[in-house]
Amino acid sequence: MTRFIHDQFAKQYLTQLLTPYGEVETSKDITAEVRQVDVLFIPSPQPTQTLETLGILGRMATNYAIFEPFRNPVSKSEIRSCMGKLFDVHADLERESKRNDTRITETELPQLWIFTPTASVEILESFNGTVDEENWQKGLYFLPKGLKTVIVVIHQLPSTPENLFLRILGRGKVQRQAVEELEALANNSPFLADVIELVHDLIAVLSARQRQEQDIDQDDQELIMKLSQMYQQQLEEIKKHERQEGLQEGRQEGRQEGIERERRAMIESILQVRFGAVDSQLATIINPLIAMSREEFTPLLLQLSREELLARFAQ
Repeated sequence: MTRFIHDQFAKQYLTQLLTPYGEVETSKDITAEVRQVDVLFIPSPQPTQTLETLGILGRMATNYAIFEPFRNPVSKSEIRSCMGKLFDVHADLERESKRNDTRITETELPQLWIFTPTASVEILESFNGTVDEENWQKGLYFLPKGLKTVIVVIHQLPSTPENLFLRILGRGKVQRQAVEELEALANNSPFLADVIELVHDLIAVLSARQRQEQDIDQDDQELIMKLSQMYQQQLEEIKKHERQEGLQEGRQEGRQEGIERERRAMIESILQVRFGAVDSQLATIINPLIAMSREEFTPLLLQLSREELLARFAQ
């Protein structure tokens, strides 16, 4: 369950970061046995922002890319599965090129980037992964060139601003430190507002699981504490700004809008985690849920089935 929550967060997080720079597809179906690529990215010829903003992730997104993030250390089987999806995408592109009577070069085929918090020496050696510190940095293990695959070991990346957006996808101390850095950076960067919202969504889902006494590991418990503290600090900043504004009516409206946004984000996140997506039917129950208190709607979302939720609010 924790891995699924992380997968959903990672897809939304990478989509939010990369959208200004090109076309992003998540859960991309590929042919053969209908498997899905986590994040497929096609750079825009005219991005709305400079890729340098994303640091090392921006360098990865310079060309057509596939991103496969893992919450737990990646296994050999998972690496092979990711590579299988990469080669299926390559085959699709080559078939399309043939149909259109055009030629596709190696550089036009997507590169696979596998994000894992840690990886054993044995696994990296078994895939002949090597570090190219002259052009990149430690923590990135390039497989033989023809495989177009790189294993990114997030916990080996230097703790530099250039790696911040990748370290957010780590776990434990690495992730908590990255969240702290992101918090400081977000104070002066409107670009990160939506990213912070995604982090808040992650708090909401993990906190809901914790309240229901479901299985949750120590890393996630500590992350909840850190993110909750960060969220509270932001709320205090909003309140401080409202007091300075001195507009009572605007303050009340802004606070209410903020509460509704928080509840909507939490409800949508839990629905996505439980049912895979918020379709048109599930969307109809969001507003009635928002009207309830968090103590009221959280147990309903976690305990009732899809059919029970729809039936309850259809009455």
